[in-house]
Amino acid sequence: MFFFCGLTFAQTTITGSVKDDSGQPIPGANIIVVGTSTGTVTDFDGNFSLTYSQNPPFSIQASSVGFESSTAEVISNNQVVGMTLNEGTSLDEIVISASRTPESVRESPVTIERFDTKDIRLATSPDFYSSLENLKGVDVNKGSLTFNAVNTRGFATFANTRFVQMVDGMDNSLPGLNFALGNILGLSELDINSVEILPGASSALYGANAFNGILFMTSKDPFKHKGISAYVKTGLTVQDEAGDNQFHDFGFRAAHAFSDKFAAKASFSYLRGTDWFASDDSQYNLGPVGTADTIDPFRSSPAHDGLNIYGDEVSLGVLGLNLNQVAQQLEAGGRLPPGASALVPAVNVARTGYRESDLTDYKAESLKAYFTLHYKPFGDNTEVLWSSKFGTGSSIYQGSNRYAIRDFALQQHKLEFRGDNFFLRGYTTIENAGNSYDMRFTGLNMNRVGATEWFGAYAGAYALGAGQILAGGGNPSDPATQTQIHAGARVFADDLFTPQPGTPEFNALFNKVTNDPDVTTGSKLVDESKMNVVDGNYNFKDLLNNALDLQLGIQYRQYSLNSGGSIFTDYDGSIDYNEYGAYLQGIKKLMDDRLKVTASIRYDKNEFFDASYSPRLSFVYAAGENRDHNFRASFQTGFRNPDTQALFIGFDVSRAILVGAAPDNLDRRLPNTNLTGRDAYFNSYTLNSVQAFAASGGTTPLEAVQGTGITPLIEQEKVTAFDIGYRGKVGFLTVDFNAYYNSYDNFAAQKFVVTPKTGSVSDASGVGDVATGNVQIFNVYTNSSADVSSYGGVIGLSTKIAKDFDFGLNYTYAKLDFDQASDPDFSAGFNTPEHKVKVSLGNSNLFKDFGFNINARWSDEYFWQATIANTMIPSRTVVDAQINYSVPSIKSTFKIGGTNLGGKEYQSAVGSPFIGSQYFVSWTINN
Repeated sequence: MFFFCGLTFAQTTITGSVKDDSGQPIPGANIIVVGTSTGTVTDFDGNFSLTYSQNPPFSIQASSVGFESSTAEVISNNQVVGMTLNEGTSLDEIVISASRTPESVRESPVTIERFDTKDIRLATSPDFYSSLENLKGVDVNKGSLTFNAVNTRGFATFANTRFVQMVDGMDNSLPGLNFALGNILGLSELDINSVEILPGASSALYGANAFNGILFMTSKDPFKHKGISAYVKTGLTVQDEAGDNQFHDFGFRAAHAFSDKFAAKASFSYLRGTDWFASDDSQYNLGPVGTADTIDPFRSSPAHDGLNIYGDEVSLGVLGLNLNQVAQQLEAGGRLPPGASALVPAVNVARTGYRESDLTDYKAESLKAYFTLHYKPFGDNTEVLWSSKFGTGSSIYQGSNRYAIRDFALQQHKLEFRGDNFFLRGYTTIENAGNSYDMRFTGLNMNRVGATEWFGAYAGAYALGAGQILAGGGNPSDPATQTQIHAGARVFADDLFTPQPGTPEFNALFNKVTNDPDVTTGSKLVDESKMNVVDGNYNFKDLLNNALDLQLGIQYRQYSLNSGGSIFTDYDGSIDYNEYGAYLQGIKKLMDDRLKVTASIRYDKNEFFDASYSPRLSFVYAAGENRDHNFRASFQTGFRNPDTQALFIGFDVSRAILVGAAPDNLDRRLPNTNLTGRDAYFNSYTLNSVQAFAASGGTTPLEAVQGTGITPLIEQEKVTAFDIGYRGKVGFLTVDFNAYYNSYDNFAAQKFVVTPKTGSVSDASGVGDVATGNVQIFNVYTNSSADVSSYGGVIGLSTKIAKDFDFGLNYTYAKLDFDQASDPDFSAGFNTPEHKVKVSLGNSNLFKDFGFNINARWSDEYFWQATIANTMIPSRTVVDAQINYSVPSIKSTFKIGGTNLGGKEYQSAVGSPFIGSQYFVSWTINN
């Protein structure tokens, strides 16, 4: 009994401090017992206390980003240890995601970017997630105050299904839509341990959809990062359209190790503000896919359809009428004097639409909570943990339309068993669209109510106005006079039949439409989809005496789509399907450990497609006497399974109906029509030929989609990727360079097709439908037979100026190689600037406890191509800056900063808001 009690209570306590080579304390440095996972971190003053359940002797190691690690020997209980870390470079930072095993950045077989707690302290944006755009090769498309989309290497959208985001090993994407909703289910900045971004294909280890890149967020371990931390921020968003609006953001984190076996943590953050307004009144006419849509000035015609104006899609043209025909009907019914209809032109007229600001309060809100329980049943080598994450909020999302995300909720729950060489986890993701709605269909269905009466009032007012002009000796056929008469007729009809924002009539109609999920009468989004995942990995290196790092991994994923028929064609019940995969990776060091060879292969199977194999082979060679020059080259293939939208969507977005290509989707009825997916894919004409047919007056022949040689139904997209790079020290500069070339097979995207409503493309009946406008436009998911490739490069330089000033400069080049003429109807959607330059300058200790940081970004113009519209996005220069002051006595840091300090507003994409400036102050307490 005495023997076992001695073992139970044997423990050693070590205290000490960690400083840099200039004597300044290093907060947040990691202290671990060498060979174990037991550890802690230094507090705000660089001090630490560590208790280990073994007697001396043993060693502890201190490490911090940007410094070389240091080791000290512990020989007695209650020993006080002073450790000094010499400044290193970013090449010494440890990353995990590139190979699923710890390695330094210089050893990584692929290019990788890292962002951690030090970067958060120096961030010039109010939230760390937006600050990721300062990393080289990384783009952040800003569509909302709380919803920003991270991307690398082109093909950007706000609904980025080519880029994977993971938090503590859990895929952060929406189960129903397959993309991450920004950081709504991510981490609070207080709980961030590190962020790693792998640009480029990563399918060999992470499976389908890790196609453009992958972002990893890892949270802090409560065994190492204990105590209570908190922050509070406030400030202003400044925009010409929205004015000045205040925002508030606060959060806290609490973690405690109850023993060396059990620990827990909880983190919470909440942000509330006013979103950026979108107010593009321009009309974008559907033109050739490879060109920008033409733009008309606002109210250029009585049938204007503004981009951020909704409800003006309800027009006489849609009803198959013109204004003169309506006047004739009124005259025949005795509601107009005889002959009055002759004064009314045969033109199309649309109802007066509602501006986006009429249909949303632009509330921006985000609430995140994260709870974990950690238990080590057999010591430091094994751990069982349970985690639950909750995210809810309100935002604006832009896809084929603009959507008001209201009370949207996501939750994830995970059970994981892990050790030094393995992990096995299972987790579920559940989403609920809450009170979200489609703003375009809100305006459209509000204006469908009373449409007949409105058009009648308009036609009658026009006829009477034209009669008064004629009676007064004027010419009602004069264009300027017609414009005046149209304006008067619109005011008259609106006064009678268009409820105005803020009135009880408007509010009642708005609430009725936004609570109705039937797209023919309402706009509510319903989505309660789920995703279940099992993921495991085992590393055999210990069994192989570390002669080879050999890993085997498995994954199973099940989707359950449940939108009640409002997004997908699941009106008769949920749609369930699954996919699974496995991978094998080996890492071997040769030539006195100078050459590191990594080889891996992955097998994946989706129930709708053939199995896919994704190999990867990479080499990293450390040259130079001190191994300061690291060269790498890699080859890999990646694949992308069609996402849930590409398979099962059946969604009317007004401009077209989106149609998924799963075999089970072909015979399902599509919304607002009697047609099915089979009609869209197998009985349609190409949009390009229909446009040519109309322009020629019906003399240019129509071309059936099946006649183009393109497989109508979507298949897996594949990429072959080549990557070379260099990391090292060249004189006083740290250099990080990489270049890549991607070649795509079966490049997947969307294209518009035109489908006869009653006729067939196999005979003259289809031509007749096109000639009379009896057609439906679909937007289908398919593959292109054209050659598609992309290539580019990134070079980053960093150094110290005047010893203490950190200076960084990087340049990114990205280019799409795609011949639009070879597939005129295909939209590649590269949506990425060809040239980008980013500069940073900062000093974390300009003088005692005071620091600053400045980030500047320039990007040239680029073509944005999406179903909502196509146009050129102008070049822009954005400067962000912050100053900070630390007060060690209260363990606090105060910060003042601003983004887009030049004040020139810019867009990330057509239809999205112009981003103004944001100013903030913050107070962070780390205990």
